[in-house]
Amino acid sequence: MPSPYRGPSGLTSLPELWAFTDPQRTPDITALAARLPAGTGLVYRHFGKADREVEAQVLAGLARSEGLTLLISADIALAEAVGAHGVHWPERLLARGAQARLRHSHLVMTAAAHSYLALERAWQAGMDAAFLSPLLPSNSPSATHPLGLWRTRSIVGQSRLPVYGLGGLDMKKAKQMKQLGLSGMAMIEAWLKR
Repeated sequence: MPSPYRGPSGLTSLPELWAFTDPQRTPDITALAARLPAGTGLVYRHFGKADREVEAQVLAGLARSEGLTLLISADIALAEAVGAHGVHWPERLLARGAQARLRHSHLVMTAAAHSYLALERAWQAGMDAAFLSPLLPSNSPSATHPLGLWRTRSIVGQSRLPVYGLGGLDMKKAKQMKQLGLSGMAMIEAWLKR
């Protein structure tokens, strides 16, 4: 495991396991959240859905009752309205995340990253951690060519941020991910197969 880290929010640790919502692959986000063990992180990616306020409120209630860490994707106002723990920023919105970090130091903030340079930008933007993807072949419509294990180890070894893996992962790969120096991993579809 990487050495202890205190991020800009003051947080010294984040969950090792994360779930990301996805409109196509996890259409029933309440069912997904209910399957998560206590101590898991959940990133709600609402993609501008009309009913996102209602869904986020339901997820926030589940997070409180089930001991989950909830991050809302790219929406500070929604995160604060529902009492989420923080915000997750897509790589393309990292500049907004950097501005938000200056005004919302109490919130946990993470970022998506698809390269070492993106991890560096996330560190400079004041993020607490980053999700590097895709590590392995994935069903995500946005997944590019997978980084692979060797390249992932190299990138993680140079990062100044805690890095979580995402893309093509399941619980069978958890030990292997730790050997790469990752702080943990995130899954989407694999949660539905547990």
